[in-house]
Amino acid sequence: MHPESTVEQIAERVERLLVRYEELQRTNTLLSGQVLTLTQERDSLRSRLAAARGRIEALLDRLPAAAPANEAAALDAPGHTP
Repeated sequence: MHPESTVEQIAERVERLLVRYEELQRTNTLLSGQVLTLTQERDSLRSRLAAARGRIEALLDRLPAAAPANEAAALDAPGHTP
């Protein structure tokens, strides 16, 4: 094998590695952006869930106390209309 062809092969391989490295850097940048976007979306959804949970708990607190067992059974009886 000639020394020139070996140097040329190494140079070509280094060029291919540099191209691949640049591609991976771009991909990493895009993926980092996606992670940031999804993290913000997750945090927003968590906040909305907590707010909704708070509203539901407030509504539940406003409900009248549970009926005694015999009244609840009467309400569940067949033929009972509210």
